[in-house]
Amino acid sequence: MTDSTERLVVIGGDAAGMSAASQARRLRGPDELEIVAFERGHFTSYSACGIPYWVAGDVDERDDLIARGPEEHRERGIDLRMRTEVTEIDVAGGRVRAREVETGAESWTSYDKLVIATGARPIRPDLPGVDASGVHGVQTLDDGQALLDTLTRAPGRRAVVVGAGYIGVEMAEALIRRGYEVTVVNRGTEPMSTLDADMGRMVREAMEGLGIAMVGEAEVTKVLTGQDGRVRAVATEDAEYPADVVVLGIGVRPDTALARAAGLPLGAHGGLLTDRAMRVRGHENIWAGGDCVEVLDLVSGQQRHIALGTHANKHGQVIGTNVGGGYATFPGVVGTAVSKVCDLEIARTGLRERDARRVGLQFETVTIESTSRAGYYPGASPMTVKMLAERRTGRLLGVQIVGREGAAKRVDIAAVALTAGLTVEQMTSLDLGYAPPFSPVWDPVLVAARKAAAKIREPWDRAAS
Repeated sequence: MTDSTERLVVIGGDAAGMSAASQARRLRGPDELEIVAFERGHFTSYSACGIPYWVAGDVDERDDLIARGPEEHRERGIDLRMRTEVTEIDVAGGRVRAREVETGAESWTSYDKLVIATGARPIRPDLPGVDASGVHGVQTLDDGQALLDTLTRAPGRRAVVVGAGYIGVEMAEALIRRGYEVTVVNRGTEPMSTLDADMGRMVREAMEGLGIAMVGEAEVTKVLTGQDGRVRAVATEDAEYPADVVVLGIGVRPDTALARAAGLPLGAHGGLLTDRAMRVRGHENIWAGGDCVEVLDLVSGQQRHIALGTHANKHGQVIGTNVGGGYATFPGVVGTAVSKVCDLEIARTGLRERDARRVGLQFETVTIESTSRAGYYPGASPMTVKMLAERRTGRLLGVQIVGREGAAKRVDIAAVALTAGLTVEQMTSLDLGYAPPFSPVWDPVLVAARKAAAKIREPWDRAAS
C-alpha cells in the first residue's frame, strides 16, 4: 500500500458487501484501492433464499448455495477476514473496531471509504423459552446447518412454525417433505400477509392440502420446555401445540445496531437511509446496501424495508461502481416477490389494498380467473389474478397472482408496467408473446388489465358503489 492508495472497508461478506467489493476491485487495482472486508460468519456470497430448499432436500449440499467462497475473493485482491465482527464504527476518526470471534482479539482499521452491508436479523420475540434448544431462526447458512442438525437428532417428528410469511410458508413445506407433522401458528387470519386476505386464503387451502395444520389469529405467548431444556410445545392464549422443533418465520429487521451507535441516519423501519447512489445521507464516504437499508417504493413514494437478495446484489453493484470512480444509481423498487407451496405459485408486486389506503390512494380492484395456457392445450392450469388501479387516472398500483405452473413469473409483466408508470389501459396494448403452450390469446395479466380499464371508465359514483 502506497501513500496514494485509498482503503475501502466493507462490513459484511454476503451479497451487497462482496458485490460492492468485487465491483470496486474490477474498476480499481490494488495499487489504487486496498479492500478490507469483515465477515463474522463462516460463509460468504451465499443464497439465504435457498435455505428452505436445502432443508427440504431439493438442494443436496450446503455448498451448492455458495456463489463464491473466501479464497476466491482473496484471489481477486480482497483482504477478507472471516469470523471477524465489527463492533464499532468511529465516523469522526474514519476507522472501525473489529473483534476476532474465536480469540476475542480486537484491533482498529482505518478507512477512506466505508461500505455497511450488515444485513438483517430474524425477529426473535421476547418470549419465555424462546432460547431453548430446538428453537431456530433461519437467516444464515449457519442457521440452516443448526436446524438440520436438530432435525437429525430430535427424537420426535412434530414441528411448529411460528409465522406464515415467505420463510414460514417455505419452511412448513420443507418440514412436511422431511416427514414431520407441521403446525403453523400465525397472527394473521390468512398466511402470506404480503397478499390481500382473499388471495392468502388460496395459499392456506394449498397448505392444508399438504397436511399442514393452520392456526390463524393466534399469538404465541411462550415456548414450553422439558426437563432436558429442550422445546416440547408452543403455547398461545388458548392452546398448546406439541413440538420437537420450532422454526421462527416471523420476519427480519435491519441489523443496524452498529450504524445507530455511530449516529448514522435510520428510517422509520430501522434501516439506513441512503441517496440514489446508495451513499448514506450526510456522509460523503460511507455507503450502505442490502437488507440493512430502506429503499424508495416507486409506487407509493414512501421508504420501505424489503429484504431480498436481488436488491442486495444490485445495491452492491451500484456501490462498487461509485466507490470505483464511476457513477450508478438505484432508483427504487416496486415490491416484487414470488414463492411457492408445493406446486402452487404465489406472486405479488406493487401495493396491496391496505397499502393503497394507507397512502391515501383511491383505487379499484378486479379479480379474474384464467389459465396458464390455451384452455384446449394439455397442461393448462387455473390462475387467479388480482389487480389494483388508481381511480380516475387508471395507473396500475399492484398485482397479485396465485396459480399453478407458469403463474408466478407473469408478475414480471406487472413489475415492468409499475416501474414504467403504465396505466391499465396502456397495459392492454402490450405486445406479449403468444402461443397455445405458453398462454391464452389474452394473457391473464392483460385480461385483468382489460377488466380494470373497463371499471376505471365507469362513472366514479357507480364504480365506487
